[in-house]
Amino acid sequence: MRTFYPSDSCKEPQLNSLNPQSWLQVERGKLSSSASSSAPLCRESFIKVPEPQILPHYKPLDYVEVLAQIHEELETCPLQERSILYLLQYQVFRGLGETKLRRRSLQSAWQEATTVHEKVVFGSWLRYEKQGEEVITDLLSSCGKYSEEFVPLDIASYFPAITASSSEAASVKTNRSVSKNVVFKIGEEKISCQRRKIASLSAPFNAMLYGNFTESLLDEIDMSENHVSSSAMRVVRDFSVVGVLIGVSKNLLLEVLVFANKFCCEQLRDACDRELASLISSIECAIELMDFALEENSPILAASCLQVFLYEMPDSLTDERVVEVLTRVTRSQVSTMAGKASFSLYSFLSEVSMCIDLRSDRTLGFLEKLVDFAENDRQKVLGFHRLGCMRLLRKEYREAEEAFETAFNLGHVYSATGLARLGYIQGHRLWAYEKLSSVISSVSPPLGWMYQERSFYCEGDKKLEDLGKATELDPTLTYPYMYRAVTLMSKQNAKAALEEINRILGFKLALECLEIRFCLYLGMDDYEAALRDIQAALTLCPDYRMFDGKVAGRQLRTLVYEHVENWTTADCWMQLYEKWSNVDDIGSLSVIYQMLESDACKGVLYFRQSLLLLRLNCPEAAMRSLQLAREHASSDHERLVYEGWILYDTGHCEEGLQKAKESIRIKRSFEAYFLQAYALAESSLDLSSSSTVVSLLEDALKCPSDRLRKGQALNNLGSVYVDCEKLDLAADCYINALKVRHTRAHQGLARVHFLRNDKAAAYEEMTRLIEKAQNNASAYEKRSEYCERELAKSDLEMVTRLDPLRVYPYRYRAAVLMDSRKEREAIAELSRAITFKADLHLLHLRAAFHEHIGDVGSALRDCRAALSVDPNHQEMLELHSRVNSHEP
Repeated sequence: MRTFYPSDSCKEPQLNSLNPQSWLQVERGKLSSSASSSAPLCRESFIKVPEPQILPHYKPLDYVEVLAQIHEELETCPLQERSILYLLQYQVFRGLGETKLRRRSLQSAWQEATTVHEKVVFGSWLRYEKQGEEVITDLLSSCGKYSEEFVPLDIASYFPAITASSSEAASVKTNRSVSKNVVFKIGEEKISCQRRKIASLSAPFNAMLYGNFTESLLDEIDMSENHVSSSAMRVVRDFSVVGVLIGVSKNLLLEVLVFANKFCCEQLRDACDRELASLISSIECAIELMDFALEENSPILAASCLQVFLYEMPDSLTDERVVEVLTRVTRSQVSTMAGKASFSLYSFLSEVSMCIDLRSDRTLGFLEKLVDFAENDRQKVLGFHRLGCMRLLRKEYREAEEAFETAFNLGHVYSATGLARLGYIQGHRLWAYEKLSSVISSVSPPLGWMYQERSFYCEGDKKLEDLGKATELDPTLTYPYMYRAVTLMSKQNAKAALEEINRILGFKLALECLEIRFCLYLGMDDYEAALRDIQAALTLCPDYRMFDGKVAGRQLRTLVYEHVENWTTADCWMQLYEKWSNVDDIGSLSVIYQMLESDACKGVLYFRQSLLLLRLNCPEAAMRSLQLAREHASSDHERLVYEGWILYDTGHCEEGLQKAKESIRIKRSFEAYFLQAYALAESSLDLSSSSTVVSLLEDALKCPSDRLRKGQALNNLGSVYVDCEKLDLAADCYINALKVRHTRAHQGLARVHFLRNDKAAAYEEMTRLIEKAQNNASAYEKRSEYCERELAKSDLEMVTRLDPLRVYPYRYRAAVLMDSRKEREAIAELSRAITFKADLHLLHLRAAFHEHIGDVGSALRDCRAALSVDPNHQEMLELHSRVNSHEP
C-alpha cells in the first residue's frame, strides 16, 4: 500500500517538530516531571490511524466468477488471445494480494506469448517483478541451468526477412534499347550503377529506369534534389549488387533508411532496420534511435529500442526523454513499437510508474494511454479505476469523478469507494454514506470493504458497528483493528487496545499494525516492547518510515533504544533461545535485529532471521535475509549452504541438493547435512529414501551446532521415524528435542501417542504446546484431531479467532454440516472464507458439494477457479472433467 502512496516529502523532519520527545526523553527509565505532565496529551494525539486507501487494483465483486470465466475462455480461445487473458488473471490475483499467484499468471502470459512484442513486454515485466532475485539466476547458471525471461531477445530474428524474390519490384519488358549502366549525379560526384540491379530495388525505381519516364532514356540522372549524399548512394549501389549491408556506419544507415522509405525499397529498408537494431548498445543509443524508428516506421528498430527501455525498468522511467517518447507517441507509432501488445505495454508502464509516484505526470500519461488502448470492458475498468485513484491523489476531483463513474458504470463496484470519497471531500458526507448503503443493499452477499468504507462516513456506535461487520466479512482488513485499538487507547483502556491490535498481528504481520502497537507501547511507557516492534518492522522493511512517512524508523529505534537495558552478546543468545522456545517469532526477530548491530556472526543470524520470516509468511523478506546470509557467510562451505537454501526455497530442489553436497565436500557441517536431508525428505515420495534421510540427520547431529538447530533436527528425525512406523525411535527423538526446549516437538510426540491409540495422551501433549507457545493457532488445530467432535469444534473455533486464514477449520465445519445434511449451510461456511482467501482446498470442497446437490453450473465455476489457482492439481482436474461431462 505504501508503495503506491508515498509521502509528500522525502525530507527528514526534525523530531522535535513532531514532539514525541515528551515521552522519549527519560532519565534511567523514568519520565521527567515536565515530560510527565504533558505526556498523555502528546501520546493520544500522536497515535493516528491513516484512512483506508482506495487501492488502484481490479477488484471484482465475485473474483471466483471472474477467474472461472477467464479459465473457460482460455480453454477455447485462439492462441494469440491467451497472453492477454493471463494478464487479466494477473490483475485479479493482484487485487486479492496473492503475490505468488499473480507472478505465476505473468509467467504464463510470457510463455503463451505469440508475438515478439508480447515476449518483450511480459519478459521485461517478469524481470521487474523479480528485482533482487538476480542472484537466483546466477546460482542456477552455476548449476548449468538458465532462465530465458531474463535474457534480451534477438528482435530481428522474430521478423521474416524481406528477400529480393519477395520484393514487389519486377522487371518491365521494354522494346527500347537502354544502356546496362546508369549514372546518378549528386552535386559534383557521379555514382555508376547497374541499371537492372537498381531497378530491382523497388517498383518506383523499376518504373523510373524501364518505364515511360524521361529518366528511362537517360544514362545520367541528377539526384541532387533528393536529399541523399553520395556516400549513401554508394551504399545503395553496393546493396543492389550484393544484397547485404557491410560495415556501414550508424549515421549512414539512417540516411539510407530514409532513402529506402522514400523510394519504397522494401528489402533495403528491412536491411537498414536490422542493422540499426543490432547497433543498440545502451539506453542512450536507444533514446537517440527511437524517434527515428517511429518516424520512419521501422518495427525492428522500434521494438529493439523498447526492449532496452523495458529491460532497464524502473530506472529508465526516471529519464524524462524515455518518458516523453513513451507518452507522446501516436496510435500508429505505438503499433510500430509494440504491435498488438499495446495494452499490455501500458499496463506494465503504468504499474511501474505508480510504484514510483502515483501522482506524477508520467503516471497520468501512461494511464491515459492505458485507457486509450483498452479493447473491452474489463480492460477499461482497470484503466479508468487506476486513473480515478491517480486523479484523486492529485486533487483533480472533477476528472477523478468522471473516471470512477465510468469504471463503476462498467460494473466495477469497488470504484464506488472513489465516488464516496469524492463526495465526502466536497462536503457531502450523508451522500457518501448513502452511496455505500446503496451498494451494500444491492449486493448479496456484501463484502468487508463496503462496510469499512461506509464506516468512514459515520461516527460513534454506527462506525464501530460497520467496522465490526467489515472484520466479520473480511478479517484481513487492517483498518478496523487499528481504529478500534486507538479508540480504546483514547479511553485509557490500554489492555483492550493491545488485545485488539494483537488480534490481527497474530496472523498478519502488517507494518501499519506494528506501527500502531509500537505507539501503544510508547503510550504505556513499555519501551522494551516498543523496541521489539520497531525492530521487527525494520526487519521486514529496513527503510520503513513511520507517522505517515515523516520519520525514519531507524531514527525512532535509536531514540527508544537509549531507554532500555543494554544486553551483552550472551544476554542476546539467552533471549533468543527463550523466545524461540516459546514460539515468540516477533520477539525472536527483534533479538536477531539487535544482535546484527554488533560484530556477531552475521551469516548465521541472517539465516535464522530467514527461518522466522518464512514462519511468519513473509517470503520476500525471508529471501532478502537469505541473500544477506550468503553475502555475510564466513566461509565457502557456509556460503554454499545458504545458496542451497535460496535455490530450494525458489523451487529448484535438485540444484539446492547439489549445493549441499558441494558444501559437505569442503567441510562436514550441521547445516549442510540438514539441508540435504530436508530437501530429500520434502522432494521424494519414496519411503526407500527414508534411510538416507535418517543417515543424513544423524550425521548432522554429530556436527557442532546450537540447541535451537539440534532440536529442529531431532524433530525432523522423529517425523521420518513416524513415517517409517518406528514409533519408539520417534518418541526418543521428540523427547530429546523437548529436553533442549524445542517446543514444537510436543506436536510430534502427540502424533506418536495417537498412533499408539492413546488419544488422551495426544490431547494432553498438544495442550502443553498450547500453554507454552505464544503463536498457537496451529496447535489448537492439531489438538482438534485428538478429541471428540464438540471439543474439536471448540478448538477449531479458537483457531479461526486466532488465525482466520487457516482453512482447515472451515473445511471441517463444512464437512460436519454436510454430514448432517445441511448442504446450504455447509456451502455457506466455505463461501465465508473463500470471500477473502483464494484457496484451492476450499474451492475444491465447495465444488464437490455443489456437484453432490446437483448444481453443475456452480460446481464447474468452482472447478475452473480452483484450476486458476493450481492448474496441475490432479484431483481438481479429475473433478473438473467429471463435472464438465455433466454440463448440458
